Amino acid sequence: MFALVDGNSFYASCERVFRPDLAGRPIVVLSNNDGCVVAASAEAKALGLKMFGPFFEVAGLCRRHKVAVFSSNYALYGDMSHRMMRVLSEFAVEQEVYSIDECFLAMDGMPDLDSHGHRIRQAVLQRVGIPTCVGFGTSKTMAKLANRVAKKRAEWGGVFAWDWLSPAEADALMGQMPVGDVWGIGGRLTEKLGATGITTALQLKRADPRRIKRAFSVVVERTVQELNGVSCLALEDVAPAKQQIIASRSFSEKVTDLATLAASVAHHAARGAEKLRQQHSVAKLVAVQIMTSPFADTPQYRPYIVVPLVQPSSDTLLITKAALAGLRHVFRPGFRYHKAGIMLLEIGDEGVQQSDLFAAPPDPRRARLMAAMDKINRDWGRGTLRTAAEQLTADWHMRQDLRSPCYSTRIDQLLSVG
Repeated sequence: MFALVDGNSFYASCERVFRPDLAGRPIVVLSNNDGCVVAASAEAKALGLKMFGPFFEVAGLCRRHKVAVFSSNYALYGDMSHRMMRVLSEFAVEQEVYSIDECFLAMDGMPDLDSHGHRIRQAVLQRVGIPTCVGFGTSKTMAKLANRVAKKRAEWGGVFAWDWLSPAEADALMGQMPVGDVWGIGGRLTEKLGATGITTALQLKRADPRRIKRAFSVVVERTVQELNGVSCLALEDVAPAKQQIIASRSFSEKVTDLATLAASVAHHAARGAEKLRQQHSVAKLVAVQIMTSPFADTPQYRPYIVVPLVQPSSDTLLITKAALAGLRHVFRPGFRYHKAGIMLLEIGDEGVQQSDLFAAPPDPRRARLMAAMDKINRDWGRGTLRTAAEQLTADWHMRQDLRSPCYSTRIDQLLSVG
């Protein structure tokens, strides 16, 4: 038995935790550079606000209905997620953190799912301030689908288990759910399945697994098995290491000079190297891309270059040096650049690497330097210690005109009471 616990309107709920005056008021959260609506509270969705559309299209509606609008505050959301997952870990022996606002819990042998689910919701709400829904199923896919029922159907009070229904009642409910509601069935697969006459979760459940495997893939076949209660996906206690790391960001204003692009690329290279060290990996290749906006009526230029490292590394200085060398090679003046980023490729375990016979071995002092830099940034906040290249200019920083205080991650922004 699995449980899937999901934070309701997570970004919006995080903003509301420290702003009790926003209780019952619609909230929206914007993407990088305040461009699009990426999250909305239930009250905002009830107004008909279009998700993932440009904010300027709904700005008037937000003003008329006094919608609270926030820039994305990822430091706050990440900290609130960590707090929520720590509370949830107390309710099961095994836990898999699936995303910033979702996690799976192993519920094997739990006798009273109803009361346990409500205790989970109450604990997270009381100790973190985030409302949640809990779904139970005999496979991870069924737990995901149960969570959707708990969230969409108020009569279940935020907790739902398929075991509470008879087989006929469960099939009737699944027959009302579009196949796109099933975990792992995206828009393109929904279209392809629809072309074969499969439009509901129930129809996919009753499909012949062998025919599904031949027509689609073993992944969709596994989904069919999971919909029938056969657990094919175990909990992952440790998230698998990423096979590629991407760090990029669009600019608040178009960029034309090399210095601004270099500051941006250096920042992304440092962030990518930090992520490598967090998962104890090294990369062999550093890719760099800069691009103009495809929506602008200006000359287009979208170069991409891959720079190999002499030795696989997670050293911020070496990766930044390679990234800046690639940037200088592809930069062309006269273009208005919209975005820059890096990608780390051919990632492997730092302890399992073949050395180059003709290259000098890595300096062990550099590993200690990186460890010291990571510790300072953990203790004092990300960006406390950084490379000089990142400080060439601040013109590339994204626009966050409506960002709330960080509250729980910066001592100078702690909430004052009284």
